[in-house]
Amino acid sequence: YENISVLDISEKALEKAKNRLGAKASKVTWIVSDVVDFKPETTYDIWHDRAAFHFLTSEEQIAQYLKIVSKNVTGYLAMGTFSKNGPLKCSGLEITQYAEEDLKDKFKDNFTPLNCFLEDHLTPFDTTQNFLFCSFKRNK
Repeated sequence: YENISVLDISEKALEKAKNRLGAKASKVTWIVSDVVDFKPETTYDIWHDRAAFHFLTSEEQIAQYLKIVSKNVTGYLAMGTFSKNGPLKCSGLEITQYAEEDLKDKFKDNFTPLNCFLEDHLTPFDTTQNFLFCSFKRNK
């Protein structure tokens, strides 16, 4: 794979990821930003969101995220977010839970759903969090 970008609001988290990759980290574009403030300078064939979307709790934040993704994702979108059976908070922060139909509805204007499934995630604190994972393909 090439032209990989990693975005996170936490510079510290990105530094940890860079250290794990070692020399390969130089092949990645590292972006420190809140996703709703992100102003992409390129388009993306694949957008993978693992556990960021559920932290967007206002209609304005969600609308901004949808605008960014709709404008800048040309191929596929993979989402991992808390399900209706997941926690109500994460790291002390409010979150938004999603049912499969709710998530599909958010992206329906620009993406066609391919596959969705639920999965339990065991945290490092030995708790279980239920996630909804969905993949989408950009509409032509």
